[in-house]
Amino acid sequence: MSSIDVNKQTEVWKTKRLVKISLVMPPKDHISIINSTLANECRASPNTEAQSAIKLAQQCLKHYSQVPPNGLVVYCGTILTDEGKEKKVSIHFEPFKPINTSLYLCDNKFHVEALQELLDNDSSFGFIIIDGNGCLYGRVTGSTSEVITQFTADLPKEQDRGDRSANRFNRLCEGMRYHYLRKVAETATQVFISNNRVNETGIILASSAEFKHELQKQNMLDLRIKAKIINAVDVSHGGVNGFNQAISLSQECLSNVKLVQETKLIEKLFDEISLDTGKYSYGIMDTLKALDMGAAETLIVWESLDVNCLILSGPDGIEVERFFTPAQEADRSNYVDKDTGAELEVKEKMPMLERLTEIYKNRGAALESVTDRSTVDL
Repeated sequence: MSSIDVNKQTEVWKTKRLVKISLVMPPKDHISIINSTLANECRASPNTEAQSAIKLAQQCLKHYSQVPPNGLVVYCGTILTDEGKEKKVSIHFEPFKPINTSLYLCDNKFHVEALQELLDNDSSFGFIIIDGNGCLYGRVTGSTSEVITQFTADLPKEQDRGDRSANRFNRLCEGMRYHYLRKVAETATQVFISNNRVNETGIILASSAEFKHELQKQNMLDLRIKAKIINAVDVSHGGVNGFNQAISLSQECLSNVKLVQETKLIEKLFDEISLDTGKYSYGIMDTLKALDMGAAETLIVWESLDVNCLILSGPDGIEVERFFTPAQEADRSNYVDKDTGAELEVKEKMPMLERLTEIYKNRGAALESVTDRSTVDL
């Protein structure tokens, strides 16, 4: 066996023996229960590396009296640095949106599948479920659904007619139905609109009768909400049962929305380019210049962009920012100052996507990510 193979096997063995804790807690979990579980695990484990990782996790949990509203994610353990040295790390944070996964694993790698799912399902959809007994407003984000609010209604039924004439009873029913639907529309505005914009990617209407069609025909809905309606489905129940049924019936519609949005976004960019309006830029350097000038309204990034941002420093201490693909990063000639011939040292390195997410908010731009699944020919 060659020395290269021996070194590779040694690195693999080192990595495998390093213990890592992956802990994911949904919003309704209890810190005390998790602490008790970790304490039991620590006492029962004969592995000193595992005990050390568990104690790191316990230290992280001391920062929280309860699980934050969006849940809690903790990663602790020992990693191998690029220089081949062991380093203890502990990372804990509240996810940017609610997480519904519960996870505790102690092995040789960090498990980030639950976080990846949050990133893959970054769109939220509003649901309005209407029937004769009331209205429910819900939201679906990825695999997480929540009831935002609901109210009951008491619409008259045929058995409530009593001694009233048919015409008088019908007028009463129509009036109460009208006021009920107006309340549905007004509440939808309160629930789904803030800062003068709709918070959801799309809105789904669902009802067990003709309520959804009446709501649209009578122009009661705010025009901004009406423009976001992507589906209307028939459900056999109201309330939570109707909400779950509407989610099930809308799966295909929801899966296509992000693709449609991407297509429209890219088509808009291509329209600007074809008309030569000057209101566009592409490529890393030109785009960063537009951001620095505050001239960028929308920043479009490819979510699989494989470019790193490196901060390099020369002997004089002056730092420069460079952007390298993996191939450029491996080329040592890129780490030499072209004017002086001095070698440049890497001070900091981060993915380009991470760099962009740090600066776009301060430049007044909106960030939109796209995939390579769009129907637009790139």
